[in-house]
Amino acid sequence: MIKDPFQRLNLDREILSVSQLNGRARVLLEDVFAQVWVEGEISNLAKPASGHLYFTLKDSQAQVRCALFRQNAARVRQALRDGLAVKVRGKVSLFEGRGDYQLIVDSVEPAGDGALRLAFEALKGKLSAEGLFSAERKQALPGHPKRIGIISSPTGAVIRDIISVFRRRAPQVQLTLIPTPVQGRDAGVQIIHALQLADRHGFDALILARGGGSLEDLWCFNEEPVARAVAACKTPIISAVGHETDVSICDFVADVRAPTPSAAAELLAPDMGDLQQRLHSLQRRLVLRMQDRLGRERLRLEGLSRRLRHPGERLRQQAQRLDDLDMRLRRAFEQQLKNQQQRLSRLEARLAAQHPGRSLALLRQRLDSLAERLPRAMGEGLKQRRLRLEHQMHTLHAVSPLATLSRGYSILLDERGQAIRQAGQTRPGQRLRAKLAEGELQLRIEDNHLTPVTLSLLD
Repeated sequence: MIKDPFQRLNLDREILSVSQLNGRARVLLEDVFAQVWVEGEISNLAKPASGHLYFTLKDSQAQVRCALFRQNAARVRQALRDGLAVKVRGKVSLFEGRGDYQLIVDSVEPAGDGALRLAFEALKGKLSAEGLFSAERKQALPGHPKRIGIISSPTGAVIRDIISVFRRRAPQVQLTLIPTPVQGRDAGVQIIHALQLADRHGFDALILARGGGSLEDLWCFNEEPVARAVAACKTPIISAVGHETDVSICDFVADVRAPTPSAAAELLAPDMGDLQQRLHSLQRRLVLRMQDRLGRERLRLEGLSRRLRHPGERLRQQAQRLDDLDMRLRRAFEQQLKNQQQRLSRLEARLAAQHPGRSLALLRQRLDSLAERLPRAMGEGLKQRRLRLEHQMHTLHAVSPLATLSRGYSILLDERGQAIRQAGQTRPGQRLRAKLAEGELQLRIEDNHLTPVTLSLLD
């Protein structure tokens, strides 16, 4: 164990082994460059069976080898490929087995994404310090909303998904779309205008929705004016921006964050009891506090991890050496397989020179005999199956509901294809399909004499 890696060699000509030299060089590099950010282009990407990734990071004048071990590679969301411009974070080290200078990578981001993430974290810290994220200022969602405003793009799958959920769960709720761009240079200004307009129209709740995208695509929802406009809304608001893994500043400021636009619609669809709604509200508050606590503890853990010398470093060195041996073994195996294939080709050529004509003649005679027997056997088999099929057709016709339909009866089917057997299975306004002996009819229930007649506003 080297106590002081910076200590000079003894004046009496201390002689080091190659392993000692590489070990001291590795400790020096890891102590001086414990964590650095490097930007460049990926090349020579290798993906061995171990799950670790190896590649070269280069620019126009230089290059450096990089190793991304399996546990860190699993956290990289973007698919890596040759030619991709990225920013990587890691420590400078040395692969002692070959004496190669390399970078042990623990995080990968697309080039240009880092500045946006820094701005995101800075604004998040600022608004959190002002109390805009606190659970005390968040409003509870209405239990039975009647009018809901949707702030989103008028095109795309988002608005269709929201309408579909309300049509299925709460068709009596009135939905109003406040159209606005959700991407582009002027999107933030128009989103603010839409929020202010919707807040003045007395909706029971608002949904701010957008589909998934990159950090740049979703950036208008990370702008400070938009976040403050969301915080200023007096109407309870749900933020449903991006996919489940996407997080925006508006998610923290809004009263409720939904993982998807469809989930936001389900939160407002009034088919749940008050107790279940209260449980969801408490769950959301708990998740926000847990995320905040986990974020602080994660930062503290990362600080402790940088100070801790873990034996995993040695294991990663050995894993890298194992990957190197694995790739050499594969190349040797492929060469051996190629040699064996060449030998097999030569043997096949020799075998082809000795043509087994006599055996083929005997086999041809046997084939001719079997060819004569095959049509007779097939004819007999088809005859037996034809008789069995006719018998089954007579049996099926005897129990078929089509015989009943031919006498003037019909079958009523709902939109899921289920048969209607009593009036209680229907509701006024519901569309049914009547199957007759010949053709079908589309019907609509005007009154089932069970409940008052109400028509869906979304139909």
